Formats: sequence, C-alpha cells, structure tokens
Amino acid sequence: MQVTFHLRKDKINKDGLAPIRMIIATNGFKIFKAVKKVKCTESDWDTRKERIKNPNKKSNYNNHIEFNKIIDELESNLKKLDRYILLNNLVPTKEFILEKLTSGIESVQIIPEFFPSFQEFIDTNRSTKVARTIKSYVTSRNFLQDFENYTNYKLTFESIDSTFFEKIQDYTFIVRKNRNSYLAFLIKTLKTFMNWSYEKEYHKNLKFRKFKAREDETEIIYLTMPELMRLYNHEFKSAKHSKVRDVYCFNCFCGLRISDTSALKPSNISNDAITVTIKKTRANNTRIPLNKFSKAILAKYKDTIHEPLPTISQQKFNKYIKECCEKAKINTPTTITRYIGQKREDITKPKWKFITSHTARKTFVTNSLVLGMKEMVVRNITGHKKEESFRRYVKIAEDLKQSEMDNTWNNLEL
Repeated sequence: MQVTFHLRKDKINKDGLAPIRMIIATNGFKIFKAVKKVKCTESDWDTRKERIKNPNKKSNYNNHIEFNKIIDELESNLKKLDRYILLNNLVPTKEFILEKLTSGIESVQIIPEFFPSFQEFIDTNRSTKVARTIKSYVTSRNFLQDFENYTNYKLTFESIDSTFFEKIQDYTFIVRKNRNSYLAFLIKTLKTFMNWSYEKEYHKNLKFRKFKAREDETEIIYLTMPELMRLYNHEFKSAKHSKVRDVYCFNCFCGLRISDTSALKPSNISNDAITVTIKKTRANNTRIPLNKFSKAILAKYKDTIHEPLPTISQQKFNKYIKECCEKAKINTPTTITRYIGQKREDITKPKWKFITSHTARKTFVTNSLVLGMKEMVVRNITGHKKEESFRRYVKIAEDLKQSEMDNTWNNLEL
C-alpha cells in the first residue's frame, strides 16, 4: 500500500487556502480522499516532503504542527492497516479500506506473526544493506523455517526463549551436522531481527539477548611468499587459469576483496595507487598503494577488453583458483580444526583445496607483516577495524619470523 498527500491547487478558495488530498494506491486501484480540516497555501506546502512548511518569522502561524500531526497519524494508521491485511492474508478492496477509514483504523488489532515479520525485516533492509547481508538474512529465515517444520516447535515472538535455544542447538549439531560457527551466525542474525522487531513494538520478549553461541576461532589460510611467487610465475596453458591467477595475485599484492576488484574501473587507477569505495565497509575514497607486482598485472590488461582486470563470478573464481594452485603445486599438507558442538573434527588436505578468493587478502596481510610493513599501515590499507582479528595476523607473522630465525641463525654453531 502506498499513501501520498497532494495539495489540491484546483480547489484554492478566496483566502488562498487549498485542501489536502490523500491518495491510497494498492492492489491495482486508487482511493482519493480529502484530509478533513487541513488546508494551506500553495507557498506553505512542501511537495517533496508532502507536509506543511514551518512559517518564516515574517509570516502568520499556519497551523503546521496541528495539521502535520493529522497527516502523520493518517499515514501511520494506513501503514498499520496494510500490515493487518498482510498478516491476515486478506485481499484489500476499496470498500474494505473505506469502511476501515470510516469506522476507525485505530481499532484494528494486529498480532504480528514471526515469519511475515522476518520477511518485512528483509525487505526493509534491502535498500540499506549489501547483497551479501541480505542473502545471509534469507538463509537464516529459511533455516528457521526448516527447523520449525522438522521439530514442530512453533516459532512466535514469545517462543524465542531458553527452550528454543536448546532445540536449535540440537537441530543444528545433531540433525544438520552444522558447525559451531554456523550456529553463531544464525544466532547473530536472529538477535538482529529480534532487536529490530522489538523496536517496531512487535513484541516485548527480551530473553533472546541472553543467547550465547560460541564461535570457534578458525585458522588463517594464506600463501607463504615462496608459494605466492610460485603461483605468480607459473605458466598456465589455459587462459581462464591465467586470468584467475592474475586477479587472485593482484589481491594478494594489494589486499582488496574480490568484490572490490570486480568493481574496479580504469578511472579508479592512477600510476601509484587505486582509489576505491570498499563495498563491505562503504569506506569512500580508500587509497591503496600499488607495488611493482600489482602494477605489472594491471599493465598486462591495459588497452584490452578486460581492462583493468578480468571479471568472473565468485563461484567459478573459487573453483578455478583451486585448480590454479593445484597446478602450481601448492600442496603443503594443511590441517583445519572445526567443532560440531563439543565434537572436534580435524581435516587435513593439500593447501590448494583450502584456497578461495578470501585467502588472497589474508595472504597480503600476513606477508606484509612478515616483510616488515608497519601494523598501522597494513590496517590502514585493509581497513581492519577489529583489533582482536588483526592481532591473529601479527601473531602468525611473529611466529614465522621466530621459526625462520631458529632454522637459520640459531642453527649455526659457535
């Protein structure tokens, strides 16, 4: 339902006042209705805001406070009616809406339902959140619907309590075999939704704020400098592998995410730096210095149809970069540890199997620190905001330096 307000310039009276008309558009029809007792001059009406302007100091008082309050209440009540129609699966008609306008929308009692409200939460955020966040909201909603269908535990705003938390843990770990990090992701999204709906006054349940899902620390997978150089210098027979390798290595040399590399334009690039808006953080005019390796990759595609860099879907990118690393023999045995509840799961595979677009940025951070770049400079380039997550890279760099010292100088005999 869309509600707009317009000044009836064709109905201006002898005092220069015109009535305000409300237009309700829904389900393929429109309703035109005058806003009772509200009139103003053409100069006092704000067409963009659809409200009466504050009078200037030299003008007489125009009742803007009282009149705008009437308009605000009408709009608010019609939004309430629209929600009532949605939650009760009603098909709105002109007669129904006019009857509610006559009898009083204030009397409409809305009992918000969980999943329609979750969908409203998703739709409301589409214009302000990045696509990746919206996708995570949809994934969480689908998971919760599967949970309800499997367990027969009816999800309402009031049923989100300690019993729900115990059941969702069992369903996540025992039935779905998901890891701790997945439950932490679900609970984080659920808390965001419950806080949003609480602010909307859809419920008064705050038990969810006590939920705590452990998120196990995951390993930082990255290419060492020798591995990176081996990949960078490898001669691929396939053009697709060469292009994917170049984009991956470019991100290893400058710390960009694949989403930001895909959005690069020639206008973003100068001789010595890239200036971009980071998609995830929305940081404008972020300047990232170029080094001789990243410059060489850009030069390879200059004045080609791929300038500044080739683009590919992330799904194909992750498939092809694994193939690239396998061909370049990035096969160091690598172990990752994951937990499903209290059950530990150790997985050992050749490193190339763990390489994705995300590991390029981790490669840049780790190797920059190992090579001696100042922590503050690295963080400024990558935009890391969380101290605890960045300190993990620092620890890896320090441990690697100590290992190299032990393998070289400390092996020398006096």
